[in-house]
Amino acid sequence: MSFRIGNVTIETDTALGPMAGITDLPFRLICKEQGAGLLYTEMVSAKGVMYRNRNTEELLETNPSEHPIALQLFGSDPAIMAEQAAYLADREFDFFDINMGCPVPKVVNNGEGSALMRDPSLIYNIVNAMVKAQPKPVTVKIRKGFSVENATEVAKACEAAGASAIAVHGRLRGEFYAGKADWDCIRRVKEAVSIPVIGSGDVDSADKALAMKRETGVDCVMIARAARGNPWIFAQCKAAFSGEPVPERPGVKEVAETALRHAKAAIARVGEKRAIPMMRSHVAWYFSGYPDSAALRRRSNEIADYAELEELLLRFVSQYEA
Repeated sequence: MSFRIGNVTIETDTALGPMAGITDLPFRLICKEQGAGLLYTEMVSAKGVMYRNRNTEELLETNPSEHPIALQLFGSDPAIMAEQAAYLADREFDFFDINMGCPVPKVVNNGEGSALMRDPSLIYNIVNAMVKAQPKPVTVKIRKGFSVENATEVAKACEAAGASAIAVHGRLRGEFYAGKADWDCIRRVKEAVSIPVIGSGDVDSADKALAMKRETGVDCVMIARAARGNPWIFAQCKAAFSGEPVPERPGVKEVAETALRHAKAAIARVGEKRAIPMMRSHVAWYFSGYPDSAALRRRSNEIADYAELEELLLRFVSQYEA
């Protein structure tokens, strides 16, 4: 089933959740190939945009194959958020998303990310300023709350301010990603607003995605940590949502081919010196659960270039299939 965020149609009810240092352009494209309905850039600092930071510019890069994709901004000053949204509005993305869920201390201590949930009136002002400053839809990603649950109150403030959709992660800030996500909180938000709601938390399979939709009524299911090393989860969810047989995870040879294609795309984008260290974590995720994956992870930490990575993975495949 499809749904709309403002004037943007989302054809498949799944979203790849933004993760700093993980959901970069090469990985997003792989997830899109597997059927992810909605993508987000890694979160981008509005102040970084304002100061024309070189590293920030890299985060703003998108590809025509990614549509629909949201540019996710974070910040706490309504004027700065609005000004930078207006500055970026001509870029090739479909809508803005505001990060109000990031729990990491360096973001929270600046009054940004999930810290904003302590002040619904400030949230209203940020959303409303961004909506008025430029023509693209504005969405918001929140948590259950900061120290106490107030997701429904915040969601209503976002809707009143003009937001076109809201994503809810069912944990308080202090829980980070531990414990069980509160899907009941997500359901309450869905019942409280008329704009689309995207649910996030603990979805690591097609069955869980179906269960979240059934139990909460959300328009879309966001998958983040469970997609690391497993972009095929989006193809599985797409099949399940359509009532079709859910495909199995591919064999080790296809996993290795995907990891190597991922590495080539990363190298083409940022160079081998930067890409290979980035790929070490991805290799660990791609092969998690396989026999000898711990040894593979250790060896991957020693590789210095693509040739070594390719040799390592092809040797692993040959040993595994022997």
